[in-house]
Amino acid sequence: MKAIQSNKEFNDLVTAGKPFVVDFYADWCGPCQTLLPTVEKLAEEYKDDVNIVKVNIDQQRAIAQKFNVKSIPTLFFLEGNKIKDSLNGLTSEHVLRKKIDALIN
Repeated sequence: MKAIQSNKEFNDLVTAGKPFVVDFYADWCGPCQTLLPTVEKLAEEYKDDVNIVKVNIDQQRAIAQKFNVKSIPTLFFLEGNKIKDSLNGLTSEHVLRKKIDALIN
């Protein structure tokens, strides 16, 4: 799973044309660390259909501010620059799958 390290990397993702999921997290966030293995598993599973990336809010404050991230973990489901859905807080693999399936279908 790719970690976004710059605005340019993020903008490249937006223009790539493939739907994508952004996981906003922090290293010190317990629920974020609990969710990470699930998100990484789904990133591998869905890699042909959707890009799943993570953004560390401490390192990429500008991107987090652009999405108005107030709590973490927060996931956004996007097509281009359009937010199709979002999730706040710790969630189940089942819910994540449903959201990803809805994004790509």
